[in-house]
Amino acid sequence: MAQKGVQLDRETFSCSICLDLLKDPVTIPCGHSYCMNCIKTHWDKEEEKKIYSCPQCRQTFPVRPVLLKNTMLAVLVEELKKTGLQAAPADHCYAGPEDVACDVCTERKLKACKSCLQCLASYCEKHLQPHYKSTTFKKHKLVEPSKKLQENVCSRHDEVMKMFCRTDQQSICYLCSVDEHKGHDTVSAAAERTEKQRELEVSRQNIQQRIQDREKDVKLLQQEVEDINGSADKAVEGSEKIFTEMIRLMEKRRSDVKQQVRSQQQTEVSRVRELQEKLEQEITELKRRDAELEKLSHTQDHNQFLHDYPSLSPLCESTHSSSINIRPLRFFEDVTAAVSEFRDKLEDVLREKWTNISQRVTEVDVLLSQPENMTRADFLQYSCDITLDPNTAHTELLLSDANRKVTNTGQQQSYSSHPDRFIVLYQVLSPESLTGRCYWELKRGGGVRVAVAYKNISRTGGGSESEFGFNDKSWALYCSNNSYNFWYNNVHTPVSGPQSSRVGVYLDHRAGILSFYSISETMTLLHRVQTTFTQPLYAGLWINSGSSAELCKLN
Repeated sequence: MAQKGVQLDRETFSCSICLDLLKDPVTIPCGHSYCMNCIKTHWDKEEEKKIYSCPQCRQTFPVRPVLLKNTMLAVLVEELKKTGLQAAPADHCYAGPEDVACDVCTERKLKACKSCLQCLASYCEKHLQPHYKSTTFKKHKLVEPSKKLQENVCSRHDEVMKMFCRTDQQSICYLCSVDEHKGHDTVSAAAERTEKQRELEVSRQNIQQRIQDREKDVKLLQQEVEDINGSADKAVEGSEKIFTEMIRLMEKRRSDVKQQVRSQQQTEVSRVRELQEKLEQEITELKRRDAELEKLSHTQDHNQFLHDYPSLSPLCESTHSSSINIRPLRFFEDVTAAVSEFRDKLEDVLREKWTNISQRVTEVDVLLSQPENMTRADFLQYSCDITLDPNTAHTELLLSDANRKVTNTGQQQSYSSHPDRFIVLYQVLSPESLTGRCYWELKRGGGVRVAVAYKNISRTGGGSESEFGFNDKSWALYCSNNSYNFWYNNVHTPVSGPQSSRVGVYLDHRAGILSFYSISETMTLLHRVQTTFTQPLYAGLWINSGSSAELCKLN
């Protein structure tokens, strides 16, 4: 408690300008006391206005008061000094280069804790007290310390700008409103702030909603990443298992072929060995018989020769050479050829099926590939090289530029008859079927219907069963010189969008997405379809009389 009393005395006898203990204390007419030098300096600054005020209560004096030393205060201050107390508290926070300094402090300035929009000055805690204690400052607007207070002063009239000109969108003072801004839509700065505050709150709500939406999107994308990783791991694991089974099956077939070849090899070798032994026995017998005959042939006694000749034993039946060729000699070259043929067929199957597998991998659906998030550069990675099929073109449609351009000439072309040809309607289809993701663009001249259709759309009729957009087998965007219209199953949908001679088409067959775009300096969505495609699609064009269209090369 004693320490609290000392603290109170020290604050009581401190100058509110320099915050030190009073030096040569003087008391001005309003009753507040200051260091003589501090109050002199303060009034010197007000000399030009000829109005002298008290820094604490803001009371003004038309004549500069005469300053006389307050001897009683001087004695009390000296007594306080003898107690060993320092003149200024050690914990005062002085203003640095980056801080807003108190405008009242005359010596080393303290940090300002508030700025006053009416006084256009900033105050430290000590010099701010009159704003809290005096009714004179009750209506003053205190804000966080600011270095930009002078921006609130009109440079023309040196008045605080308390009004706002909506016509010129700038802050003004009252004199400006009756001068150069006369007749403008002007309101008080507070009213404009209230209006802008409402707009700000709406903007904040929108931003906060977008933040929530984006956070949900981030979570959704994170889940998508987890699902992709899980699905990929499962696919790799499953395919590894299948390939392992295939390799095991191939190993078994390899072993079976090897075993069969070796078994047949043993059988054939045994047969040949048996025949070989038989022939060798016959050769031995023949050599013995030949030796007997040779010996008899050398007998000189004719009677003896004739006597011994009939006693020769008959020859055993000879193995005829044809028995060796009971069947043509066939070794195992045919086996190698058969295995080679099997390998070639397997490679063909793998090549065909691998394309299908690879396509399934690239067609994996992820959120980032959806059209609303894609730029034209994103679409171009799915660009397809589409041409037009002469076998489907109406006989008055002329195809040119390597079957990329079609023109309705109104004259018969030299086409041969073909069951795929449109007989009545000025239409043509692409020869390429469209599956997966595809993007193409075309330049048109005149009225053109840009379409996709199933292959089994009717070719002979002139009614809804054949016309693009008038049945459930085709989807079409009609582009004229001043409007767009979408047609499907004979249902008409008006489409708004910027006119352009260039049209882009995006198809995601698996996702069931078909989108049409107006292409100029920017890419604008005209119409999007979300459905389920049950067959491969073909690009189609309906060409009005005298009109033309050309498929663009995008690569």
